Amino acid sequence: MMAIDWTHFTPWTALAGGLLIGLAAAAFVLLNGRIAGISGILGGLLRPAQGDIAWRAAFLAGLVAAPLAYALFAVLPEARTEAGDATLVAAGLLVGLGTRYGAGCTSGHGVCGLSRLAPRSLVATVAFMLAGFVTVFVLRHVLA
Repeated sequence: MMAIDWTHFTPWTALAGGLLIGLAAAAFVLLNGRIAGISGILGGLLRPAQGDIAWRAAFLAGLVAAPLAYALFAVLPEARTEAGDATLVAAGLLVGLGTRYGAGCTSGHGVCGLSRLAPRSLVATVAFMLAGFVTVFVLRHVLA
């Protein structure tokens, strides 16, 4: 049985965060003609091209700086996980492998691709969501 933790249910902040992500992704594609897919932006830094480094570094620096700036005005939520270090490393490697095979990550396909009605993004998003559902089910209900 699944229950909602009503003390931590935050629909308004989630909606505000989703709107900000959508606006930022839309502005990024409209102003720069580029998709705000994090794996592609980071991958471009690993294979740098002339004149293509500064905006990528600034984008990634903004991802790191945003929660630090938020912490100046509010308390950051506690980061906690039930997984061990080996599980987190394995999960990170599998996600990285999936982004290479899927030609993009959750932000590139799930946010930017779906909003552009890209069929391959729909397939990719359905695939990674199903993989997540199956993984959680197996780990929590089959192997537990």
